[in-house]
Amino acid sequence: MATAAEWLEGARLRTLPAAVAPVLAGSAVAVDLGGFDAGRALLALLVALALQVGVNYANDYSDGVRGTDSAEKRVGPKRLVGSGAATPGQVRAAAFGCFAVAAAAGLGLVVLTGAWWLIAVGAACIVAAWFYTGGSRPYGYLGLGEVFVFVFFGLVATCGTTYVQLLRVPPSSVWAGVSMGALACAILVVNNLRDIDGDVASGKRTLAVRLGADGTRGLYLGLVLVSMGALLVTALLTSPEAIFALAAWALLSGPVRTVLGGAVGLALIPVLKWTGLAQLLAGVLLFVGSWFGR
Repeated sequence: MATAAEWLEGARLRTLPAAVAPVLAGSAVAVDLGGFDAGRALLALLVALALQVGVNYANDYSDGVRGTDSAEKRVGPKRLVGSGAATPGQVRAAAFGCFAVAAAAGLGLVVLTGAWWLIAVGAACIVAAWFYTGGSRPYGYLGLGEVFVFVFFGLVATCGTTYVQLLRVPPSSVWAGVSMGALACAILVVNNLRDIDGDVASGKRTLAVRLGADGTRGLYLGLVLVSMGALLVTALLTSPEAIFALAAWALLSGPVRTVLGGAVGLALIPVLKWTGLAQLLAGVLLFVGSWFGR
């Protein structure tokens, strides 16, 4: 029986900045345009957090039952199923419990906005979260995980947050979504770079496996640059004070040097931490800048 601490570790709380930051960025646009709604923003945050934890548990379950995430192959933090701390059924139930929470919060937003088509968007998010590593042909094993992250944890999360408050998606929200999506992808790229040897042995054809270590390191740098460029455009389209969001770049200089310097395995774990914190800081500063620049 897994302990509470093991369940928290399995939830991978360090990934939560990737869920919080897009909601902050999307809300920053709503603030700038005078339509910020704290209640709807909090519901959007609950959707994002529940989906993030849900996909973490879903990945734990699917990788565990396939045997691709066993303790002897694992480089990063241990998994619940792979380590034997919890049964597959327990972890699967936890994943679907999180998806249910996300669905309930999303339904609340549908009722508040009257935009019933958002139900289809929410369903697509849950399906994409499950089949990332679930099903007979998980797309995460085919090198398409970054596409999912960019679309759902970048564009959909950011633009969706703006939409439920303004009932429209201005260009600044799209640029903010590109910035958030690129950094979220950068986190996944580093995660897969860290696990590249184990994934090769397990037959997982992630994008990192397909590109190789050197190509993956270049991709990380490219995503960081795209994110900062899109963040600059977002700031220019909103309040002048939002330009301070570019201070998040300071947290990325070290991770970029580490990745390009050839770090492998456990040495890449701090890169995951600081990339996530940089994304969160960008979202916070964009929101704060928009708030004071109203």
